[in-house]
Amino acid sequence: MSSLFLRTLRDAPADEDIDSAKLLIRAGYIRKEAPGVFAWLPLGLRVLNKIEDIVREEMTSIGAQEVHLPALLPREPYETTHRWEEYGDNIFKLKDRHQVDYLLAPTHEEMFTLLAKDLYSSYKDLPVTLYQIQTKYRDEARPRAGLIRGREFIMKDAYSFTCDKAGLEECYRQERAAYERIYQRLGVKYVIVHAFSGPMGGSESEEFLAPLPIGEDTFAQSPAGRAWNVEALKTPVLADVDFSATPVPFEVTTPGAGSIDDVVAMLNEQVPRSDRAWQAADILKNIALTAHYPDGHTKLIVVGLPGDREVDLKRVEACLSPLEMSQATDEELAQHPELVKGFIGPMSLGSQAKGTGVASPVEYYLDTHVVKGSAWVSGANAVDRHTLNLVYGRDFVADGVIEASQLKPGDMSPDGSGPLSFQRGVEIGQVFQLGRKYTDAFGFTVLDEEGRAVPVWMGSYGIGVSRVLACVVEFHHDGNGIMWPVTVAPAQVHVVMAGKSDVIVDGAEEFVSQLLDQGVEVLFDDRRKVRPGVKFNDAELLGMPIIAVVGRDFERNGTIELRLRDGGDSQVVLAREAAAKAKEMIDHLCRQYDAG
Repeated sequence: MSSLFLRTLRDAPADEDIDSAKLLIRAGYIRKEAPGVFAWLPLGLRVLNKIEDIVREEMTSIGAQEVHLPALLPREPYETTHRWEEYGDNIFKLKDRHQVDYLLAPTHEEMFTLLAKDLYSSYKDLPVTLYQIQTKYRDEARPRAGLIRGREFIMKDAYSFTCDKAGLEECYRQERAAYERIYQRLGVKYVIVHAFSGPMGGSESEEFLAPLPIGEDTFAQSPAGRAWNVEALKTPVLADVDFSATPVPFEVTTPGAGSIDDVVAMLNEQVPRSDRAWQAADILKNIALTAHYPDGHTKLIVVGLPGDREVDLKRVEACLSPLEMSQATDEELAQHPELVKGFIGPMSLGSQAKGTGVASPVEYYLDTHVVKGSAWVSGANAVDRHTLNLVYGRDFVADGVIEASQLKPGDMSPDGSGPLSFQRGVEIGQVFQLGRKYTDAFGFTVLDEEGRAVPVWMGSYGIGVSRVLACVVEFHHDGNGIMWPVTVAPAQVHVVMAGKSDVIVDGAEEFVSQLLDQGVEVLFDDRRKVRPGVKFNDAELLGMPIIAVVGRDFERNGTIELRLRDGGDSQVVLAREAAAKAKEMIDHLCRQYDAG
């Protein structure tokens, strides 16, 4: 450590809000260069390389072959698949000196497809899985949480090519199993959830989420153990309701009713029900949203959902991909005078509004919780007025039914096993059965046994390598610092030379030599002008699995203290036995992360 390029910080950086970012910067593993952009310092790079090595070993075990493609890519392939537009502002676009368009790769489906197409033309060449570990770039609007969401990040992306769907499914199973082994070896907890494919396209997709409260993804779990990203969860289909006894609609005055609660209170006062009190769930609220197209233009849409639920923009986006959603502003709403803010009713919306004097009706979508035949109270398209007994299917219709509302505890799971529970998670990997989206776009076929051209099937499999590193720290730390799993720690033993005497110095150096002879990776704090207290604090912060102290006890009794960083009991052993004991402890730790 006297020559290591390292400076630890006493205080956490004020502009970081999660533990992994604070600790990695404090401990000198990474350095922030700009929002979402980090430099890797020597110890951090050692951890990163070990994670990459584990990924490579597991990719090799399923026959995947490593390549390395450029990050600076031409526009044309992404135009072919329409992702030049679909990614919108999320990618970095640039022009060279000749005004030719390029992008910094957010992902490489197009380029891997072209690579395989250019070199392979026969069924005999397939199946093949290619992968790389490379830096990717996405222009995040709000980079946050250190390495969790950056503009520049390291990713392992693999791509399988097969002659048929059965081959794709087999590659998918192999990759999925390899991911489970990788996360086991890294000491990262994970949940596999059914996922939304988004701009990647394809059919089957699953995410590996690290269950952490800092996560941006919410996933739902059923009592049976199945899990879904809420964006991808399809709520159980509800049965139609018999509306034959529902009276015709009529209007009531609701002056100043600026909220669902206000409307409910007025209804209970003016037109009380005989069976029960009016509730928020009886109100059909219509939310105006602005849909943003990849090419930059926008349009207004309206989503109707029960008054006791909130709109979930991510779930709406999943249903209307590749559109992105935001709440409509007053200015945008003012461009549609038929929509009265706070009193929007379904009759002025969608295809049913044609012929009512509305020149260009706003598209209208209903949440899945609004079932055919159900009766509602909704806005009357006039200030201070609401309409009662509006029946979906009798008095109004919609242009589509989508998953638009936030899910909540008590909602039933799609598998029928009971109510859902919810957690937050960080996406650390995703596997896609892309099918033929990209191979068809580029005309990638191979000749089968009979010489006929058959389409190639494709899968895509990603792991956020740098993000996983941050998650390792999120799972393995305490108030004093990091506690690295032995599989990825920059060193296995941190030897602290806690004294200046020749006896202590010579003993520490001899102990380090013995550890190296045992094949142990050592970080040696040989700094002579640093107080023992500072060294101990640094050892706790840096987080090697075993901390070994050569100090006064060695000088007096010839003993060395071996302490597990994760809080296990310390052992005091004779110096001549310490290296072998340390190796025994390391082997035991390694078995805990063995993926079998």
